[in-house]
Amino acid sequence: MRPPAVAGSFYPADPAELRTTVENLLGAEPREPDSAFAYVVPHAGYRWSGPTAAHVYRRLAGRDVERVVILGPAHRVSLRGAAVPEQTRWSTPLGTVEIDADGARDLVAGGLAVADDRPHTPEHSLEVQLPFLQVLGFSRVLPVCVGVAEVDAVTALLSVVAVPGSVVLCSTDLSHYLPQAEARQADAATADAIVGLAPERIGERDACGRYALRGLLAWARSLRPTVRLLHLATSGDEGGPAERVVGYAAVSLAA
Repeated sequence: MRPPAVAGSFYPADPAELRTTVENLLGAEPREPDSAFAYVVPHAGYRWSGPTAAHVYRRLAGRDVERVVILGPAHRVSLRGAAVPEQTRWSTPLGTVEIDADGARDLVAGGLAVADDRPHTPEHSLEVQLPFLQVLGFSRVLPVCVGVAEVDAVTALLSVVAVPGSVVLCSTDLSHYLPQAEARQADAATADAIVGLAPERIGERDACGRYALRGLLAWARSLRPTVRLLHLATSGDEGGPAERVVGYAAVSLAA
């Protein structure tokens, strides 16, 4: 089992406090279930990106989903291509979630990912999504770390995992450590590229999860989805220092 790596820093370590935090974020506005097949969701500490992430999770509430596929960057371990975990369960203060081991094996067998726990062990981009999913009643996930990867490799991976009964979460923050005014401008351009399904317009500094994001947009383009920008914000909007902010977006892609 993978123990939590960022409980107590990115989100509360106390189970009761964590559940209350997530429920309060979800309850800040009415829930709006939808039928989107994929979302873009941020992954910073709940203090900063939680209000934006909640715009995605309110739409997952009450949905009949067999598996949630989470694609996120590897921040701390060098990675080329994609990696799935070898562990079969991950834990948070709210309990455990089941890793879709069959789905992970399919990706490895198809040469689309390697089985390697090392990128996952310290990684927050995937872990911070789990308490939201647990509060909503989802307990089966397929976490995929995406390192430096060609767009075609990510689209091939998504073609295998984005099947009926699954929802894809692309976990990424946007600009990093720009002044608030510059970040707003940069993030607006990135959001426009996302809504326009234009992976070629996602630059190296536009999103930490750019490799997964570019692949998601390229894969989705052939499906002609309805893409909605649900929320766009920065850490400065949540009380962080305005001279050095991180950008966050919540986006849905629906058939």
